[in-house]
Amino acid sequence: MKGLIYKEITIFYKDIDKKLVLLVIGVIALLMVHAGVYAGLFASVMLAMTIGMQNTMSFASDEKADWKKYQSAMPVNAVSAVASKYISVICTLTVSIAGSVILNLLPAVAFQSFNVMVWEVSAAASLIIPLLWTGICLPFTYWFGFRSAQTMGLLAVIPMFYFIKYFEDGAGFSAMTSSIFSYAAAAGIAVIALFMISMIISIIGYNRKK
Repeated sequence: MKGLIYKEITIFYKDIDKKLVLLVIGVIALLMVHAGVYAGLFASVMLAMTIGMQNTMSFASDEKADWKKYQSAMPVNAVSAVASKYISVICTLTVSIAGSVILNLLPAVAFQSFNVMVWEVSAAASLIIPLLWTGICLPFTYWFGFRSAQTMGLLAVIPMFYFIKYFEDGAGFSAMTSSIFSYAAAAGIAVIALFMISMIISIIGYNRKK
């Protein structure tokens, strides 16, 4: 199991697209101009989404290497193979939360403003979004392949975009932060439950392909 987890985390870091990193940095700079003290929150959400995408995209390496054939020749069962992927997702949450701290620190220093609620919502988003993203996409990968999960991930961006746009044009970012914070605990519990159910569905899908 440890070897499988190490494999997944190694692939995660190895496959990080440098162009994507540059794009994220550029968007963060624009956010600081447009969103002010809330730039760290939106940047944290973007980073969390990127980590969710990256965890899903790492399956492309497995499919190119035809990992299933290697796994069938090893003393590794379906539960270990799938669980290692889900555990590696949890391990990458450290990157998400650390990035959130840094991304919130930049506008806090730049605008000389420290909003505790913004930091707390950013931290919650950094944990919830990658789990939600992979919890939805990984079963699609195990059942229908990497391309279907990639498509589902892109569709998941749409409601999030409209959610942010609604508050930007309406009640404002402050109201959005308060609204998210009030539901953060319930959302966290729901996402953890979804993540566990997702793993069970993925194990069934993985066994189905044998």
